[in-house]
Amino acid sequence: MTRKLLFTLGVFFLCVTASQGQQPKRYSASEIFDQVQKLNFLGSAMYVAAHPDDENTRLIAYLANHVKARTAYLSMTRGDGGQNLIGPEIRELLGVIRTQELLAARRIDGGEQLFTRANDFGYSKYPEETLKIWDKEAVMSDIVRAIRKFKPDVIINRFDHRTPGRTHGHHTTSAMLSLEAFDLAGNPNQFQEVGAAWQPKRLFFNTSWWFYGSQENFEKADKSKMLNVDIGVYYPSKGLSNNEIASIASSQHLCQGFGRLTTRGTQKEYVELLKGDMPTTNNIFEGINTTWSRVEGGTAIGKILNEVENNFNFKDPASHIPQLVAAYGLIEQLKDDHWRELKLDQIKDVISACAGLYLEATANTPFTNPGETVEVAFEVLNRSNVAMDLWKTEFQGIPNSFRHSSNAIINNRKEIIKQEVCINADASYTSPYWLLQKPDLGMYKVAEANLIGKPETPRNLVATIHMTVAGKSIPFEREVVYRYSKPDKGELYKPFEVLPEVSASIPNKVTIFDNGQPKEISVKLVAGKDNVKGSVKLARPNGWKVSPEEIDFEIKNKGEEKYVSFLLTAPDTASEGLISPIVMYNGETYTKELVTIDYQHIPYQSVLLPSEAKVVKLDIQKAGENIGYIAGAGDAIPESLEQIGYNVRIIDPKNIDQTDLSIFDAIVVGIRAYNIVDDLKFKQPALLSYVEKGGNLIVQYNTSRRVDVMAPFDLKLSRDRVTDETADVRILASDHSAVNFPNKITERDFEGWVQERGLYFPNQWDANFTPILSMEDPGE
Repeated sequence: MTRKLLFTLGVFFLCVTASQGQQPKRYSASEIFDQVQKLNFLGSAMYVAAHPDDENTRLIAYLANHVKARTAYLSMTRGDGGQNLIGPEIRELLGVIRTQELLAARRIDGGEQLFTRANDFGYSKYPEETLKIWDKEAVMSDIVRAIRKFKPDVIINRFDHRTPGRTHGHHTTSAMLSLEAFDLAGNPNQFQEVGAAWQPKRLFFNTSWWFYGSQENFEKADKSKMLNVDIGVYYPSKGLSNNEIASIASSQHLCQGFGRLTTRGTQKEYVELLKGDMPTTNNIFEGINTTWSRVEGGTAIGKILNEVENNFNFKDPASHIPQLVAAYGLIEQLKDDHWRELKLDQIKDVISACAGLYLEATANTPFTNPGETVEVAFEVLNRSNVAMDLWKTEFQGIPNSFRHSSNAIINNRKEIIKQEVCINADASYTSPYWLLQKPDLGMYKVAEANLIGKPETPRNLVATIHMTVAGKSIPFEREVVYRYSKPDKGELYKPFEVLPEVSASIPNKVTIFDNGQPKEISVKLVAGKDNVKGSVKLARPNGWKVSPEEIDFEIKNKGEEKYVSFLLTAPDTASEGLISPIVMYNGETYTKELVTIDYQHIPYQSVLLPSEAKVVKLDIQKAGENIGYIAGAGDAIPESLEQIGYNVRIIDPKNIDQTDLSIFDAIVVGIRAYNIVDDLKFKQPALLSYVEKGGNLIVQYNTSRRVDVMAPFDLKLSRDRVTDETADVRILASDHSAVNFPNKITERDFEGWVQERGLYFPNQWDANFTPILSMEDPGE
């Protein structure tokens, strides 16, 4: 499913990171200077919390941009159990979106992104509940792995490990596990399979007045173990304050409704020491050597790079390239693998930026298949007087390299080199690695240990461009991308992808059978290459009949879609199960569905999932014929209503006053409609007038945020929820028409519930309302 969302940022220094996030970086002189400062800081911080949007972007931005520390956010989950206010994607697909929103936020606040394999199964109230579903040993292993790989000097927890029940169980659990991992990471006898021991120096809790109940309580609190920093600092080189950067970063979490105004001015952040020695000042890194003298052989490097920083030439950054190249050679010789690899990557970016070196590798197609050949065009442009030669290009993991006979790259003279490259026949398809295997309720399964913790799957095609810069051979890596333009958009980028030759999906994810008549099941086939010719079958549950058994198809053009249809007949008795298309092509079987996610604020995503849909045979009684539907946030209820025989008409909220509502037997308000459709609060009188005249208005789930008017009498939504999806549901008003007409609802209808029993229940209501259901979590 493809949806668009328009999102505009003001013109500021971060415009070099465009919405698709794929263009080559372009640095101003001020930004190069910032990178030189980061090059001279050898210290790392890790921020730890549970979900996307839990991170404090103010503190991450402060550490990355003011302190110049390498800073990462370790999120326990990818946020799969959250809400989606911008489209229909939920669960795994929502996790893909929220992963990319985190990466978009990090591109703005300057941090890096890490994960564990924990699956966001929905809200939990206590850590005990969380750890019944998460595999504690596996999650702890992932946290220790992240610490040992990233090697933070300081760790900062977002939540308080001492207050279970005060907030989301995932939140408290993230802090509890981080506290334990702080010591385990430094113990060489624990988790030996996830890397060499590393002991961070300090562990903090990022506290605030909220954790104390009020600002007044926080002012009275003992702060002897707390540091505070002003995260409102202003960066003249960027034209922005730190809290402005943080607000823009936080606003990338659009599917969670985090779009917000920017803020400015002095603002304090507090961190409470939990482990390690207490600094005497508000410097989180006090007493930790963050200079080049930290590593053996680093003193000479620091001497060169400090001179570059202290005498930086903003008018001609290229004048520093001889010094930077000399430092590059010394960094290559460092014995410390960790700092050598990190600083080589950093200094290559600085050298490239100082020279105005533009390096880009673009494919002539947005995607291809394993074993196929694509043309890659290298654009190489040196915008300095520094002597440079291009002598070799190669692709990581692909045997062939292409040598060039000392091709001199002259100042501002663009070179275009085109090469044919054959994708490995066993190349993996482009898809999120954590979705390659079916997950458990609480954990994702990852077969390749080296992928655990990475924010996304490494790209299939990465080019290495070997340059000689000022006499020194330096390899520059670039992901191959697809560059194109649209008349109404301008220049656009997509990631280059490797996809199957053919994929199949069933557009209607749920088909309801209410009688013995067969229903048409449509299967969408998408060609991943030209001239795809094969056949497709429909796997179905026992007792279900399909006609025909097999359908031949032929698709001429790559990217073209074709639909075929089967007739499916349900058994006489109640039944439910899954149906799946099975495609046979060129001796191979294909069972995956290709889902694309296309929003402007994140890069284009291709996700391969098992292709399946649910079929249900029910004895359904229908009353009425015509239903008006007011769309909410990504629900598919209208399609289900049509399947059981209703005529559904979508009502534009703007036109409610001009619509004859009396023609509808019922009007259904979509999921979270009151949260996202501003016009509804002005149209409520028309809807209530329809009810007063005998109409039926059904309002589906809404959160407690941004809901002012929704019901004809006083009704207050709370944040109360029942998180145990197996909790008993008692029908209090068993004689009420709501649970008897036109179909009787019993306790059996709540079997097989997933994620949570319910949430955002009313906690205050007028006497005109009749309570229908009752449920609770254990101990409540």
